[in-house]
Amino acid sequence: MDAVRLIVTSRCALAASGDAPQILAEVWQAQALAQAIGSRLAVSGPPELRGEALGLTELAGRGCGVLDAPDLDPGDLRAAQLTELDDARHTLLCLGVLLAEVGIALVGLASAAADETTYWQCMEAIDAADESRDRVREMLRKLAAREEAALPETEVG
Repeated sequence: MDAVRLIVTSRCALAASGDAPQILAEVWQAQALAQAIGSRLAVSGPPELRGEALGLTELAGRGCGVLDAPDLDPGDLRAAQLTELDDARHTLLCLGVLLAEVGIALVGLASAAADETTYWQCMEAIDAADESRDRVREMLRKLAAREEAALPETEVG
């Protein structure tokens, strides 16, 4: 399935999640998807993105690691459904929005946490999502610089 479609599905599922376990499951899914996208870009994306993409893979993996993995059927794991990543720029723009929404959901969850364990899980997951989003922004900056460099110079007369 196309990366952008999976991101949209994740955004909708996160928005529709109600209680803390559902939110945490969707956050985990979003981080796993970010990890898969980072991995795909690190292997077959534009060369100038590969280092940042590898960093995204590691950070998103950390985001998954601080949370309990949800009990999912193998077919329900969105990251495993990733088969296409045609437009790196569009994918990264959408992924940045998803990661921002993940951070917002986690802030809400942390502020309402009834126990310290959940609070600190959320705080660590917020850090991972923010750092992942920073990597996405850096990749977008590098893509913009590449596109700018590819433009022919025009003279102003």
